[in-house]
Amino acid sequence: MPDRSLFVAALQTAGVRGDREATLEQLERNVRALRSTFDGLQLVVAPELHLMALPPLLEEDEASLQDIAIDIPGELTERLGALARETGLWLVPGSVYERAGDAVANTAVVLSPNGELVASYRKCFPWQPYETTQPGTQTVCFDIDGVGRFGLAICHDGAFPEIFRSLAWQGAEAIFQVTLTGTSDRDAETVIARANAIVNQVAVVNVNAAAPVGNGRSLVIDPEGAVRYEAGVGEEVVTAVLDLDQVQRVRERGSFGLNRLWEEMDRVGPGLDLPLYGGPYRPRPR
Repeated sequence: MPDRSLFVAALQTAGVRGDREATLEQLERNVRALRSTFDGLQLVVAPELHLMALPPLLEEDEASLQDIAIDIPGELTERLGALARETGLWLVPGSVYERAGDAVANTAVVLSPNGELVASYRKCFPWQPYETTQPGTQTVCFDIDGVGRFGLAICHDGAFPEIFRSLAWQGAEAIFQVTLTGTSDRDAETVIARANAIVNQVAVVNVNAAAPVGNGRSLVIDPEGAVRYEAGVGEEVVTAVLDLDQVQRVRERGSFGLNRLWEEMDRVGPGLDLPLYGGPYRPRPR
């Protein structure tokens, strides 16, 4: 039986500050270069708000988010879809500012190798009080046939355990967490990312922007919480083969061969009163 794995390249990059067209062109060049360089590559992921070409935090101007927000689907997703078709890759090109009626959402998108927009996810927990985007209202997963199910999270979402728990409960075996952090809490974020992997027995790819926009330290974490790789702070390509069979083994046999967290939750949880969730735990869909 063939193994279930996904060869991923995470672009820890800063883009071209203040020039969204140049940043998009740079992404297109990078994706093409990755495709020609790495045999068997299947998916490319970029940081949060990468295609918005933002400057470092303290250099941001007062431009209205409505002025730079885009429609999804729209011209940008069509162009990204064409890139996905050309290269035969799955693309998770970070997130963008999306028009949401009179508001603006911080939205991550996924393009399939046939160019289809297969998923979009609005960040449920903006970094408040600093980030003023409209919170999303649901967690989002997408499937890659023959490989597995994957979840989406954006930066500060990681500080709220409900997001990763919901994605894992929905069947996600790996979660792509796109991030834009240039502040002193990056160390805390790396700890939280490992904790989310451990307690949900899920692989995590956490890709941050490079300096000077972000402070890097992108991570690949396995379902037992081990850091497979941690990047530096500058421009870097992080490659990893995610082992989805490992996720299944860890869930079935326990982390470190010991802790069968989902089996216990499905068995014990329905008898536990959880006012936070409006009643008892419901076993995962199968």
